[in-house]
Amino acid sequence: MRRWEDLPSFMKTEEVRPYWEILWKKRGHLAVKRAFDLITALFLLMITAIPMIIIAVLIKLDSKGPVLYRQERITTYGKRFRIHKFRTMVQNADRVGSAVTVSNDNRITRVGSKLRGLRLDELPQLIDVLQGTMSFVGTRPEASKYVKMYRPEFNATLLMPAGITSEASIRYKDEYKLLSASEDVDKTYIEQVLPGKMVWNLNSIERFSFFRELLTMVRTVLAVLGKEYD
Repeated sequence: MRRWEDLPSFMKTEEVRPYWEILWKKRGHLAVKRAFDLITALFLLMITAIPMIIIAVLIKLDSKGPVLYRQERITTYGKRFRIHKFRTMVQNADRVGSAVTVSNDNRITRVGSKLRGLRLDELPQLIDVLQGTMSFVGTRPEASKYVKMYRPEFNATLLMPAGITSEASIRYKDEYKLLSASEDVDKTYIEQVLPGKMVWNLNSIERFSFFRELLTMVRTVLAVLGKEYD
């Protein structure tokens, strides 16, 4: 974790400082978190290699386009990276619609719909975890156009790597349903959904511990299996 004076200038604000102080005191937990990410990602890549090859073949048979979706996202300290995800939409979907997905989005392929339901489209993100641009638990990486709209305190979520899952992801696992009734999806996401998710993201920083993150991973599995959280 960087010292305060080494943070990017846009993050050195009074709104971010309290969250930095919390994490600075828990640098030991952050070190354990990184070690866990590396070991677990390597193990999961080994046992999911064959299933991922099968998924890749199904994607190619189902629709034209690449197997992986590599959209630019934002992670620690505002660093840009290209996320690894299985493609679940038609080719060039981001050019013909919003960067977020709505209910019954006609850009989603048949195979993509199944992958999204089980979150299998996120398996390639194990590569991002190994590279250090992502972690198993952390704020979901947003597209740069949404990060540009962040309120000052939201930048505190960039103190740690973006995550595959989070409490916000669990609570908003069906966010596409909230967006489906909107006439302006991007506006609704920026003004309503994003602030709601950030309440959970910032709360997770305030209560951060490695053991709490393990609990979030368990809760994510239960949520995928159908458990609802209020």
